Amino acid sequence: MSKLKVAVLISGTGSNMGALARATMDPDYPVEIVLVLSNRPHAAGLELAQEHGIPIRVIDHTGYDSREAHEHAVNDALRESGARLICLAGYMRILTDGFVNQWRGQLVNIHPSLLPSFRGIDTHARALERGVRIHGCTVHFVNAELDGGPIIAQAAVRVEPDDTPESLAARVLKAEHELFPHALRLIGDQSVRWSGDDAVKDLNVSSSDVARME
Repeated sequence: MSKLKVAVLISGTGSNMGALARATMDPDYPVEIVLVLSNRPHAAGLELAQEHGIPIRVIDHTGYDSREAHEHAVNDALRESGARLICLAGYMRILTDGFVNQWRGQLVNIHPSLLPSFRGIDTHARALERGVRIHGCTVHFVNAELDGGPIIAQAAVRVEPDDTPESLAARVLKAEHELFPHALRLIGDQSVRWSGDDAVKDLNVSSSDVARME
């Protein structure tokens, strides 16, 4: 079976990258990670990637005069790796439209909310402030709109009466570790793909594949 070659971009602990790496240990999983790349030299996720035998690259953004120059170096490394899909897993850099357009339909992100609600940062605190009863996470294709790309899969998490942003974040992160490998399997199996400018084409995916309760 020809597997989808994936590169994962991280900036920190790489816990979602670790979840993807564990998923690839299944011989039937249709994805292989060919590169883990970080913009931060001391990102803990780099060591985790090495433990899984995954090639790593560090391209420190502080060594470049512009965002575009840094992205040019990142893009070269991604192309050299042979990756056909790029996963943003805690990559703390806002990507330019130019970079996003180069990887149109081949760039996915995991976001800690049920999009389109709570785009951007501080999602858990904002969810609690709004008094929502259901929170969660989303894997989506990336387009030029912040957290606005087509949704691939979502997982829902109940909000408990005594939740803090930290306790809610911990449960959402656990859901992320299940959802991200699930979403990549859908892409690797060609069950979901980018279609057009802003739509995901569902080929044979039931509703249970795109919304689950934790």
